[in-house]
Amino acid sequence: MSTIDYLIQGFGTALIWYNILFAFVGVLIGTAVGVLPGIGPMSGVALLIPVTASITGGLPPEQAATSAIILLAGVYYGAMYGGSTTSILLNTPGESSSVVTTLDGYQMAKKGRAGSALSIAAIGSFVAGIVTLAALILLAKPLSSVAIKFGPAEYFSLMLLGLGAVSGLAGKSVTKALIMTVCGLLLGTIGIDSVSGIARFTFDVPWLYQGIEFLTIAVGLFALGEVFKTILEKDEEDAEIAKINNLLPSKEELKESAAPIVRGSLLGFFVGILPGAGATLASFFSYILEKKVSKDPSKFGTGAIAGVAAPESANNAASGGAMIPLLTLGIPGSGTTAILMGALMMYNVQPGPLLFEDHPQVAWGLIASMFIGNIMLLILNLPLVRVFAKIIQTPKKFLIPMIIAISIFGVYAVQVSTNDLLLLLVCGILGYFLTKNDYPIAPLVLGLVLGPMVENNLRRALTISNGDFSIFLTRPISLVFILITLLWLVIPLMLKKRGKDVIINIEG
Repeated sequence: MSTIDYLIQGFGTALIWYNILFAFVGVLIGTAVGVLPGIGPMSGVALLIPVTASITGGLPPEQAATSAIILLAGVYYGAMYGGSTTSILLNTPGESSSVVTTLDGYQMAKKGRAGSALSIAAIGSFVAGIVTLAALILLAKPLSSVAIKFGPAEYFSLMLLGLGAVSGLAGKSVTKALIMTVCGLLLGTIGIDSVSGIARFTFDVPWLYQGIEFLTIAVGLFALGEVFKTILEKDEEDAEIAKINNLLPSKEELKESAAPIVRGSLLGFFVGILPGAGATLASFFSYILEKKVSKDPSKFGTGAIAGVAAPESANNAASGGAMIPLLTLGIPGSGTTAILMGALMMYNVQPGPLLFEDHPQVAWGLIASMFIGNIMLLILNLPLVRVFAKIIQTPKKFLIPMIIAISIFGVYAVQVSTNDLLLLLVCGILGYFLTKNDYPIAPLVLGLVLGPMVENNLRRALTISNGDFSIFLTRPISLVFILITLLWLVIPLMLKKRGKDVIINIEG
């Protein structure tokens, strides 16, 4: 079957009435998650995994997996759209990738051009979504056919790169990110060892035999951590919302933003493919690029339309780009894709090179639904801008109980264990203290998801080579991945040291 045939089948799956409904609910919730400051796509997706599990319970396994991932992916790219609303109207980024949008978006809003800024953000996001889908369709098959040639040694090195990449880019401190990654890997070892069948770190507690459930950790650290932060650090001052006058941009603004949208989409897509790079980095890069190519860089930061169009296109393109390593290689490029990967594995669908062979319905159904979801988002976002502006004003006293209820019901519905609820609470408190002290949480979740896979591939490779570790260096692809991992970790440290030396020289 050709790619076109698979794609037509994918649309057949995505256009089933309940999948259209799932896509719509996903993008609607995603937009709301993006609009509400602080929740972010990671918490949103983690919160909804148990909800989707209970909704899709009556469907056959393959269909349940497809419907669930359609809804969760909708939340993911919907949140990327929604994050711009608060950045522009309130100068409060809904999530980290919208930080750059505040620089020019809020300035535009203050000048009464909030409608133009929001419309350009929605149009840019839509174009970026379509660009990434075209690239995803073209690259998915070739990449997965290359990846099928991978053995355990190559997989081990690839997973190592995934861990190294996220650790190298998460947060301000590489050391803290590595500490969190190691904690995630250690949590991943708890339970019955899949190779030897021996219980590890269970201390004869039967509840621990099945291992630590990824969902409990993710919901606790992200969603409940955010709740504790809101309760303990009272940030009551409600920001003033900018007025929205005209909703549609002028011809001049459309003309000005066309090139930045295209540049942002392409740059964002390629940055998104890199494991660990993510949407935040893509939006920063695209903003810097626009400033470099602009004839008048001084207007950036005072309400330049290109300063909204480029980063918004880039962060949406990056969320689509991050789907490529997830679907074709089984490597989550960001915290949110790590959670999506965990969700797929809950349905016994293993992301990776065999996904397109073993589960074409899931893979192509998801790709087709992303196209439908992007159209829905454009239709939703342009008329509903005023409504979303109202969502921002939801008082914390209503929002917090809702998040707590969804977290507790969600985890209990999947695990049916009070021990998991206690673990959820502990993770919430831990999440608060870790975030407060600048310890990034995403590497821990990634370590927990990738840990068992890293270990299995390491042991399989050593079994093949009779315990000879040189297999990782004698296989060319494996060696390349190991070298890239080392560079990924060493270069930031060298740059940091060089920066310190420069400062010492200047001060000296």
